Amino acid sequence: VSDLRPSALPGSFDISRSMFDLRSPPHRFMKRYDSFSSVPSSTSSRKDSQGSNRSLDTITLSGDERDFGRLNVKLCYASSVEQIWITVLHCKDLSWPSVCGENPRICVKGILTLPKPVHFKSSAKEGCNDIEFMETFVFTIKLQSLQAVRLVFKIQAQTPRKKTIGECSLALRELSSEESSHWLDISPPSK
Repeated sequence: VSDLRPSALPGSFDISRSMFDLRSPPHRFMKRYDSFSSVPSSTSSRKDSQGSNRSLDTITLSGDERDFGRLNVKLCYASSVEQIWITVLHCKDLSWPSVCGENPRICVKGILTLPKPVHFKSSAKEGCNDIEFMETFVFTIKLQSLQAVRLVFKIQAQTPRKKTIGECSLALRELSSEESSHWLDISPPSK
């Protein structure tokens, strides 16, 4: 790296000037640079359930940028009995605000956004980096009704009051009798 600005340190080499600039206050510029440089790699591999890349415009670059984790779910539709099977498998790399404590109890609340919403909730597990739920929920609903809605997941911490710490969702347009697995990026809860 070479610093092209006029030297503030006469007689020093380019590399040492460059290192000096990176370490000089304010430190938040270094943080922003790290955050900015991580954006292309973290977003290029992230796709939503329809396979489209998340727009870089929706990402706010700030010094405290962090991942909120991912949720793994499996879906299957048994057309013979008109049932949707939703299996909440696990949360990976989950992060939560410090106000929730070190190891809060974590549960996943699901909502099928039908005109009369269908709610379900996993049991609460101790918060850690990789939380296994392995819980299946079965609902009898016509396929045509499901294909027009979304399945929303709210990740909640019990501290002891419930606090939503993240959420994710996917469209159910392509439900089929073949079980499909989905990794969903958890985002900060919407206001």
